Amino acid sequence: MTDRFSSDVYARRLAAAAAAASAAGVAGLVITPGYDLRYLVGSAAQTFERLTALVVPATGAPTVVVPRLELASLKDSAILELGLSVQDWVDGDDPYELVAAALGGHARIAVTDSMPALHLLPLAERLGAVPVLATEVLRSLRMIKDPAEIDALRKAGAAIDRVHARVPEFLRPGRTEAEVAADIAEAIVAEGHSAVAFIIVGSGPHGADPHHEQSDRVLQSGDIVVVDIGGPYAPGYNSDCTRTYSLGQPRADIAEQYAVLQSAQAAAVGAVRPGVTAEQVDAAARDVLAEAGLAEYFVHRTGHGIGLSVHEEPYIVAGNALPLAEGMAFSVEPGIYFPGHWGARIEDIVIVTADGAEPVNTGPHGLTVVPV
Repeated sequence: MTDRFSSDVYARRLAAAAAAASAAGVAGLVITPGYDLRYLVGSAAQTFERLTALVVPATGAPTVVVPRLELASLKDSAILELGLSVQDWVDGDDPYELVAAALGGHARIAVTDSMPALHLLPLAERLGAVPVLATEVLRSLRMIKDPAEIDALRKAGAAIDRVHARVPEFLRPGRTEAEVAADIAEAIVAEGHSAVAFIIVGSGPHGADPHHEQSDRVLQSGDIVVVDIGGPYAPGYNSDCTRTYSLGQPRADIAEQYAVLQSAQAAAVGAVRPGVTAEQVDAAARDVLAEAGLAEYFVHRTGHGIGLSVHEEPYIVAGNALPLAEGMAFSVEPGIYFPGHWGARIEDIVIVTADGAEPVNTGPHGLTVVPV
C-alpha cells in the first residue's frame, strides 16, 4: 500500500482547483500543509514556523514554495512527478515575496482554512489585503469523491468491519474500557489501517455520552456498550463505524428501543440519493425516533462527511439544504442516549450513487449479544 494515488489523480485535482479559483474570482490559492495540501498533491508535510505552501494560480502553472531544509519532505508527494516548479528558500529570504511573485502580485487570493496565523498575517501584509478562505473554492471538489477515493473508502470500511467482527472477543465482564480499547487499537492496525484515529468504548452509563472515549470503568454483565472506531487506511482515507453490544441478553425495553434506532438508521440510509437534501436525511432518522417518543434522546446531527479528514463536509444536519450529489461520502449515525443509564448508536459510511446509497460498512446492525 502507498501513501498517495498516482500522479494523474493529482494533476486532475490541480486543474480543477485552478478552474474553481477562476470561477470564484480569485487570483489563486495558497495551500499550506494540511488536508487540502494532501488532497491536491499527496503531501503529508507538516507546518512549521518556516513557510511551506502550494501556490495554485487561476491561470498558469502551480508553484511550491518550501524551505531548502524541508525539500526532502516533498519526495513522497506527487510534486516532483507532476513537474511542478519548486521555489526553495533559506533563512533570511522572504518566502511571502515568492508567493506573491507566483501569483503575479495579485492581492485577491484564497487560503486554506488550516493556514496558521503566523503565515496568514505576513502574507496579508505583503499582498496589502486579507485573503479569503479557500473553503468555498475547494469544498465542492473534496465533497465529490473520485473513483480512487471511493475505492479507498470501501477498503477502509471493509477493514473496520473486520475489527468490529472481533470486538465481541474483547468484551468481557471484569475488563476495563481501557483494556478493551487497547485490544481494539491493536486490531485496527492489524486489519490494515496505518494508525488509530479514535476509539470510543462507552459501557453502561458512559454509553450515554456520545463523545466518551474510554476509562477505567469495569465492564459488567448487563452493560450496553457503544463501540465507535476508525482510522486512516492507505492512502489516508478514514474508516468510521459504530456498533452497539450487550453483555448478556438485554432488558426487553432496551431491545425495543434499540429496534427503533435500527429502523431510524435504515430509514436515513434509505433516504439517501442525488437531489435529496442533507437535512432531509437527518429528518428521516429523526422522524422515526420521534414517532416512538425518542426524539429528545437523539442529541446530535445524523452524519458528517469523511475522506482524508474524519469530519468534513457535507454535514447531515437540520438546516443544511445542500442537495446530495453522486460521489458524496458521509456517515449515517443516529443514536439514543439516556443520561446515567445507557446509550446506543449505529453508524455506517455511505457513498451517494446515481440512484441511492452504497454503504461501505456491511456488518450486522442489530444489538450484538455477547455471551457472559
